[in-house]
Amino acid sequence: MSQDQNTDVPPNHLSIDPRSDFYSEEALQRGVGIRFNGVEKNNVHEYDVAEGWVRVEVPTAKDRRGNPMVVKVTGTVEPYFRDAE
Repeated sequence: MSQDQNTDVPPNHLSIDPRSDFYSEEALQRGVGIRFNGVEKNNVHEYDVAEGWVRVEVPTAKDRRGNPMVVKVTGTVEPYFRDAE
């Protein structure tokens, strides 16, 4: 069973944008949680564990197409599947 736990981890790079190469509907349907610098984040649009960054939504800003504005922040990224807890 511990082998299943080792292989049952979210992707190292994931985006919620369907246009992205790093979009994975399967992973998103399972529910991926993100701890960034030890703090639970619910506004993550994309993350990369290897490079150590997340793109988070700025709640009050929109880009010129009306999409939420996101900013890239560096730090420790810890993704996990919510259904595993």
